[in-house]
Order: sequence, then structure tokens, then C-alpha cells
Amino acid sequence: MTGEQVFVSHAPTDLGLVQELFSTVKNFPFGVHVALEEVESGRSRKRLEGRLANSDVVVAVLTERAANSTWINQEVGYALAKGIPVLPMYESEDVRGGFITDVEGVQIDRENPSVTIFNLLCRLRGELAPLGALSVPNWYVRFPCTVPDCGHPVTLDIDKGQTKLWKLHKHGQALEATCRVCESRYYFDPATIGFIRREEPR
Repeated sequence: MTGEQVFVSHAPTDLGLVQELFSTVKNFPFGVHVALEEVESGRSRKRLEGRLANSDVVVAVLTERAANSTWINQEVGYALAKGIPVLPMYESEDVRGGFITDVEGVQIDRENPSVTIFNLLCRLRGELAPLGALSVPNWYVRFPCTVPDCGHPVTLDIDKGQTKLWKLHKHGQALEATCRVCESRYYFDPATIGFIRREEPR
């Protein structure tokens, strides 16, 4: 699971919501291209079209504000025409329509973003690395150790399925990763893979 590309189609007014929902998703070893971030960084719409064409999955963030967005409609239509799977994220069933009405998606819960992020990761995991009968796709997050004068790479291996990750989250247990050089430990929320804390060896 490396090198896959995820394109996020959204209304300009939903950029803050999208950045919140995808903040930890961006830490995985696949590309996440948020439409407005791409445009604001000075990249042309033509290059944005290239990102869309080379995506393995398109996530369409559908809110009341996004319901009449020409860009979302065009990006979703383009993806479907190219055979790229579209994953709808929606606030209510009312904003779903057309060819993605019956596509399994993720409901956005603004009151509980952890649940939304967990469900998003479940669906992305299914799209990017389909589960075999006896296997769990190994996802990971790699980052530099943040202890001063260390900086060595630390890898958080995520070898558990989504059901087990949710149970760990519900029981207040964390995932752990250790720096092999300075032995600092890093703790992450199993539901969102969000950073919780770091502990240095005594």
C-alpha cells in the first residue's frame, strides 16, 4: 500500500471541514490531493485534472453548501467516466444524487469527527487495499522522531483490522510506536490514527 492517490472533491466553503477530516489521513503513505489546496498553491486547473485522472479513488465531500457545486459535479462525473471509484462523504441523504445515490459512503458527523474519520479510513482501506479472506492489509505511518538531536524515522505499523482498532479506541487503549535509536514511545488514537503523546525513556 504505497503510491496510491486519493483526490478530494469539495466546495470551497468546506475546505476547513475537509482539512479537519483528512489531517491524519494525509500521514499515510499515499497521496491525498485536496482540490482547493491544489488550486491555492498556484497549480493550474489543468494539473488538477491530471491529479484527478491519476487517482485511485475520488472522495466527494457533499454538504448543503456543496449540493450545487459545478466543480464537484464535474469532478465526480469525470471520475465515473474514467472508471475511478467515487466515495461519497455526506451530511445527509438529501445531498446525494445521480450515479452515487446508492454507493456506500461515509456520513459526516460534525459532533463526533472521530467516528467520521474512522469510517473514512475503513472505506479507504477497503478501496485501496481490499481485504482478503485471511489477510489484513498492513498500513503504516512513518515520521521523524521529534526528540531534539534524534530525528530518526519511526514507523507505526497498523496491522489490525478496523473492528479491532475501534474496540481499542472504545476501551481507551492506544497504538504504540518506538524510536529504535532513543527509545522514545509515541501513542496514537486507534480510531483516527491521531497523535496523542510522546514519552521519553527515563
